[in-house]
Amino acid sequence: MNERYLLGLDAGNTVIKAVLFRTDGTQLAMAGRDGASATPAPGHVERSIPELWDNAQQVIRDCIASAGIDPADIAAIACAGHGNGLYLLDQAGDGLIGIQSLDARAADLAGTLKAQSGAQLHARCLQMPWPAQTATLLAWLKQNAPDTYARAGTVLCAKDVVTWHLTGQRVSEISDMSGGGLLNMTTLAYDTELMQLYGLDDAMGLLPRLLNPSDIAGHVTEAAAAATGLRAGTPVMAGLFDVVASALGSGAAENGQASIIAGSWSINQVLSATPPANPDLFMVTAFRPERFVTLEASATSAANLEWYVRHLVERGGHHDDPFGHCNTAVAATPPAADDPFFHPFLYGSGQGADFRAGFYGLAGWHGEGHLLRALFEGVAFEHKRHIGVMAGAGMQFDTAILSGGGARSPVWPQIFADVLQIPVTVARAEETGALGAAMSAAVGLKLFPGYAAAANAMAAPDRSYTPDPAMTDHYARRYASYTALTDALRPFWASLAAGDR
Repeated sequence: MNERYLLGLDAGNTVIKAVLFRTDGTQLAMAGRDGASATPAPGHVERSIPELWDNAQQVIRDCIASAGIDPADIAAIACAGHGNGLYLLDQAGDGLIGIQSLDARAADLAGTLKAQSGAQLHARCLQMPWPAQTATLLAWLKQNAPDTYARAGTVLCAKDVVTWHLTGQRVSEISDMSGGGLLNMTTLAYDTELMQLYGLDDAMGLLPRLLNPSDIAGHVTEAAAAATGLRAGTPVMAGLFDVVASALGSGAAENGQASIIAGSWSINQVLSATPPANPDLFMVTAFRPERFVTLEASATSAANLEWYVRHLVERGGHHDDPFGHCNTAVAATPPAADDPFFHPFLYGSGQGADFRAGFYGLAGWHGEGHLLRALFEGVAFEHKRHIGVMAGAGMQFDTAILSGGGARSPVWPQIFADVLQIPVTVARAEETGALGAAMSAAVGLKLFPGYAAAANAMAAPDRSYTPDPAMTDHYARRYASYTALTDALRPFWASLAAGDR
């Protein structure tokens, strides 16, 4: 009997990946492809829906070719994808608009909705309106692009676009729809009164058929098989919001476990049997009844290092291993009391869209290693701030599993352990989002009785870090200075946003 495989897809804000796994979680092959983002107006971040599908086709073909397997041996497929943003199909099923989760066009509307209906909205969906939230973006389109809104046929998330093209089914599932503020978190179902609070009482018909992540969404169509090299008829599960998928793929599947993702966003999440109802928390999502994920998040994590690398290290293509260069520079720079600080606000902050990044406290004796250590520490400090918000809401934990691009660094996980003052484990899998998607496929196939069993079988730790007692006071002082600096700069950032400078 031939070995059976699981194909996990991961549709991020730019890159889409196809990763082939054995049923024990071992990665067999991976292919990825960058997409293009457009900024048609200030604060607008969009992508082409046809390009997303084109790239998905290519990475699936490349992954199968790299693995050298018979596509008939792929037992099932599932996709994870970035949450929120807004992906609209028209009534005929063609891509209408793809808005990414870095978009800020609805900032004013989010503030208005929060002021008018924030408490009522939170009581139902356990989330306050925010600029790139799916529900808020749909309300923005209704008010500001009525012609586009009138042509809308179905509201989807990024991964659902791929599922639609693979299966011909317009579906989503509870983790993405709850993450987008579109579900009543008591019933885990669509809610007419919730939609009315957004001013979307006429949009119930735009919401896709709602599934659980491990439900079969459909099967690969003949057309999709011809485009991707997959076998027609292969089952495709509904998939997962990528932050939930990454938690599962890192090994966090039981209530009380914590997952930290140092990726484009700073993701800090804890699993629980019941959802906390605290408006200070950024988001609560669910991936099955009695399994909720509480998130504190902002775009303040490893995306800052990627910006640094792209603009300052790779300029002119002069460095063969840019991220290795950065890690080496940090490792060669011992921490010191007079080290500079960095605010990782290149893409704003959940504390304020007007927050800006910057290096502070530089002196002539500081070099690139000091800049990079400040960047690594600043990212860890923002994760610490988010975890503090969660602790204030009663969501405490004493260990965490770290994943995302930052986890691949040989030095950053130790900084996380020292700053957070908890043991940190790094997941074995690098592609935790795709692995989490593959786990939902495995559960759907009943290879495992549930996600915890799938995580025990398919996810494993790679290495662990414990806090260095010698760094406790050092980072306590630096974190206090970091937060004081943040508070001191708030008026300055506000004046920049107001155009006073």
